[in-house]
Parts: sequence; C-alpha cells; structure tokens
Amino acid sequence: MATTDTIRNVAIIGHSGEGKTTLAEAILFNAGAIDRQGKTDDGNTVCDFDPEEIARKSSISLSAARCEYTDKKGRNITFNLIDVPGFFDFEGEFNQALEACDSAVIVTGGSGSLTVGTEKAIEYCLKNKIPSILFINGLDKENSSFIKTVHAIKEKYGNKIAPMIVPNMVDEKMKGFVKVAYGVLRDWERNESPIPDRLQEAYEEARMAISEAAAENDEKLLDKFFAGEELTGEEIERGVKLGVKACTTITVLGGSALKNQGVYNLMDKMVSTLPSPEDRNDVVSVGTGGVEVVINAKDDDKAIVRIFKTVVDPFVGKMNLFKVLTGTVKTGMTLTNCRAESAEKVSALYFVRGKKQIPTEVVGAGDIGAFAKLNNVQTGDVLVEGARVSLPEIPMPAAEYAMAVGAAKKGEEDKVFAGLKRLQEEDISFRVEKNHDTGEMLLVGVGETHLAVICKKLKTKFGSDAVLSEPKIAYRETIKKSAEGEGKHKKQSGGAGQYGHCKVKFEPGAEDGAYEFVDAVVGGVVPKQFIPAVDKGLREAVKEGVLAGYPVVNLKCTLFDGSSHPVDSKEVAFVSAAKLAYAEGMKKASPCILEPVMKMEIVVPDNYMGDIMGDMNKRRGRILGTDAIGTLAVITAEAPQAEILKYATELRSMTQGRGSYTTAFERYEELPSHLQDKVIADRKKEA
Repeated sequence: MATTDTIRNVAIIGHSGEGKTTLAEAILFNAGAIDRQGKTDDGNTVCDFDPEEIARKSSISLSAARCEYTDKKGRNITFNLIDVPGFFDFEGEFNQALEACDSAVIVTGGSGSLTVGTEKAIEYCLKNKIPSILFINGLDKENSSFIKTVHAIKEKYGNKIAPMIVPNMVDEKMKGFVKVAYGVLRDWERNESPIPDRLQEAYEEARMAISEAAAENDEKLLDKFFAGEELTGEEIERGVKLGVKACTTITVLGGSALKNQGVYNLMDKMVSTLPSPEDRNDVVSVGTGGVEVVINAKDDDKAIVRIFKTVVDPFVGKMNLFKVLTGTVKTGMTLTNCRAESAEKVSALYFVRGKKQIPTEVVGAGDIGAFAKLNNVQTGDVLVEGARVSLPEIPMPAAEYAMAVGAAKKGEEDKVFAGLKRLQEEDISFRVEKNHDTGEMLLVGVGETHLAVICKKLKTKFGSDAVLSEPKIAYRETIKKSAEGEGKHKKQSGGAGQYGHCKVKFEPGAEDGAYEFVDAVVGGVVPKQFIPAVDKGLREAVKEGVLAGYPVVNLKCTLFDGSSHPVDSKEVAFVSAAKLAYAEGMKKASPCILEPVMKMEIVVPDNYMGDIMGDMNKRRGRILGTDAIGTLAVITAEAPQAEILKYATELRSMTQGRGSYTTAFERYEELPSHLQDKVIADRKKEA
C-alpha cells in the first residue's frame, strides 16, 4: 500500500490538442508502467482507449493511469494521473478530475500565445486553489518558442508565472535546458554541464525572477533576498514549493512529450513541488446535525470515500472510480452510501491504468482506486465506514444545448432511452427530458459535439441508433380583441335527434392567464344541466388554435345565450355547439401566435461585451442590464427561444470558448406578423 506522503494525484489539463495524452504516455513509459510509448495518431495510447476517442484522436472522457516512479532520493512515488479532455464540451470531466486530484499539470503548446484552454485551466486552478505546474509542450516543433509563450502568459498573470528552466536551443531545436535553481545545463540523457555564455543572460534573468518568486513565500528567504544574498537551489525549491501549494506561484517547465524530452525533469518536479494528499488543504464536510467535519488524509481514520467518475460497460458492468479522503478501504468491508442510505459490500478493488484493472486488496488514504459491481452507487456519492457526512456536489457546466432525440428504427425507442439512462451514469453533465408542450424527448448537453459523442457511444456500447433533430418551439395562440361566436349543432336522421345551440363571447384576459369560463345565461335559455357541456366543449377546443393549431392561452369565454330542444338536446350536442361557436368567434377576435421568451445570463470576458450585445439585438433580444465580476461581464438579457437554439455553439465561436450562459423561461410574447406567416406555413407542412 502506498503511503500518503508518497502519492501524487495529478490532473493533466489544458487546451485540446496540446499533447496531454501524449505526456501521460511519456510519464507512464518513464516509470516503467508500459514498455513502449504509444501515439494518439496510432490509437494505441493507454488513456485514449474508447473506440470513439481512437476514431477522433482526441480524449472525450477522463482516464486514470497509475504508475510508480523512483525519485532522486530512492523513494517509490505513486503517480495517479488523470488525463482530462481539453475540448470545452467535456468540461464536466474536467470538474470531476479536479475533484479527485490534489494538483495539476497544465499542458500548453509553444505557440508563443496564451491559448483559451490554458487560460481557463490557469483561472480554474487559481480560483479553486489547486497547485499546478505549467508544461510548455512541443518544443521540438519548428517555430515553437518557450520564451515567447512564457511572456504571453506572464502578460496576463505576471509574477505568478515562474519559469524553472531556460531552453537550450540549437538550430531551432531544443537540445536540453538550464536548471535555473541550480545553474547547470542538462541534456536529454540527463547529463549536466556548465551553462554556455550564449545562455548566461537569459539564465540570470530567469534566476532573478524565480528567486524573487521563491522569496515572497518565506520570510527568511525574503530577508536574505533583500540583503542581496544569493538563494541556494534548495532554498529556491523550498520557496517555490510553498508558492505552488499556496497557489501564488505556477512553475513553468518545457520539452516534448512526443520525443520524451524534458519529461523526467517534469516528473522530478511533480515529486518535489506538487503536494501529496497529506499536504493538501483539509476537506470540510457536513456531518450529523449540520456540524462541520474536517477530513484529513490519514490511514488510521474511519474510511470516507468520494466517487468522482463512473464507467459503464455493457459486458463488464459498472466501475466507480473513487478517492479515499481518509481511512483505508479493504475488500470485504461494508460502507454506507450517504445519499441512498444503503449498505455497500466491497467485493472487488482495483487500481486503474487506462482500461487495465490491477486487482488490490487495500487502497489507503489519499489514494485513487476503483470499485466494481456496486450497483446502487453513482458519481458524486460519498461512502463512509462511520458517521454520515455530506460534501458539496461536483459542479457541472450548464447544459443548454437541446436536440430532439428519437430512435432511427421504429420500435427501438425503449432501447435508445434505456441506453441513454445507462450513459447518464457515466456522464452526469447531460440530461434527457420530455417537453410536455411539444411531446418531444430532448437530449440536453453542453454543446453539439457533446451530443454527437453521446449518440456514438449509444451505438458503440449498446447497439442503439439515435437520431437528433432540431426541437420544436412550444408556440401558443391567443386573441387581441373581443368577438362573439354562435354554434348550432342540429342532427335529425330518424330516431332520437341531437340539438345544441349556444352563443359565446370570447375576449382576452382569463383570470388564471390560461382559460376562464363564465356562465352569463339568463332565463334558462340554455338549461343548467347543459352548461358544463359547453364548458367541456370549449376546454377541448382551446387545445388547438385557429391559426396553426397551437394551444390557446389567456382566453375568457362567456356563455350568454342559446337555445335547447325539450327532446333532442343532449350533452354531446352542446359540446359540439361550443366547438362551432369557438371556431367562428376566434377567427373574428384577431388571433395571433405567441412565442416563448427566455431570460438569459451571459458571462463573458469584458472585452467581448460589445459583440455579445450587438449579436443579441440581431436575435430580437433585449439587454436588461450588465454587471462586472473582476474581468468578466455579466449580461442579463431576454431573447425568443427560437433565436437561441444554437446559442451554445455560437457563443463559443464569438468568444473563442470563453463565454457561458444559462437560460430560464420568462413569458410568452406576440410573434412578429412576418414570422407568424412562416410558422403557420411550417405547421401546415407538418400536418
């Protein structure tokens, strides 16, 4: 069993396509966990093993990979690597990974710029106090630049960014690096030599910056720094580690994951700089009676376990990835699920390396493992050995991108929705819901790619073919003025006849905003026993408007006259008469179509605010107000639902992935007349 102080739980995060999976592969190779380094393009990496990931050559869900590395002191260090998708649609996986990890390696390319994914990763780590190292990857490529990339990132984050190396570039190729803390040049064979003159100036500049960053985190070092004394390499390492733990410093390293250059140095810094579960900030939970409980990573406590990811396999079954927050988990023990109030017997424990499961009998405090065959356990659950505790839910991105979902083959609807229910155990960032107004089943996710991947997984894992289509808008109809309608139902065809006659006034302004019936009959011209039949006929009629067949709202119906037959009048006749009166009266009462209007809260960097507001005006939207939270602008607006069906994709395009939004139904408003004609024509085509 790994001891808590020798464990490093590290999420590998950053922009899509920057080499996170390749870096994980290089670390696993260097640690001896695999005997050859796979490539994403070849589809043979440890972390991207899902068929859809292999096809896309990109990660779509987090993957855990465990390995052991012997550090410079001869200690066996356990790395629990979590390879995280970089594409914005899979932000939920990012949040789940950071729930389990004590630190992060942020991977960015040496493009000389600050990419959106890198920016979002740094912002998340700083905001949530996650210690991190920045690894500038791809320095073997032409036109890549460590220095320019560092400067671009420092423009936004200043002295928080602390480079620990200076690359040794020869003929535009990185041949090694200067270890800034220790003032030596290292090549890829890990041989060390004096710093050449051409790198001396860059080294001195970097050493001053890293010495200042280290000194700011330790009073003794600060006194020494201001006294003009030079800090030793060990002192710089100590000061930097304090800064990383406090999240005031992000150290920067570089190399090429594909060529396994600079990766050993990164692994050494992951050991020396990143915290173990023992070092991390204590987790605060709520215990019995609402009392706060502080959880420390100790092997001898009662076990508390957090499920951070569920993997569903139709053949193998369900596997739950977990982190032991405190205590020790062993096979055969029974844990209590705090959500479901159920007892869970631990029958099998594993460590995970991609799709490979490594059996174990015990998982200690701070470590990451996997349960098999716990059917009543889901992502986010807390399992305890002793008293119940509760932890905050794992935050998920707002799922706002909706498409109507159905089966490609008639009769397979149950199979499709059963498969989606299983996939929801694996991916808690999407939902399936029924729109009761349109009758459609909706698949709601973070973006277009997210929903496409879900449908692909549905096909691959469960053999179910789903089709997506644009969802229908739940329009309504109403009237704008008062009008009267008369309905007479008369049927005589031998035997008992049918007779019903009523006059109804239709006007806007129902008491409940939907439908109101008023009995204003005088003198019994419509017998009392038939008045409920008129109400019934009208209630059935308002389900379909006279323009496009949408339900009618805000309608007040007043029955004021009519007639009856002593023999032939029946309830069914007055139901039919009411419908005839409705058809006549509604056409004369200026009917119109109403559309749903949504209230939106859009959060973007403030430099995008003008573009967003201009775009909202093009969507027939209204800006209600703006607010500022730091460098972010919060725009409150209203817009017709029909205009924002694809807004998740379009906002991402306008803001380079930096924007987010939420919506909520606000009210119905009259649809402009030129659009009413189109809606009516489309409705007729459907019919």
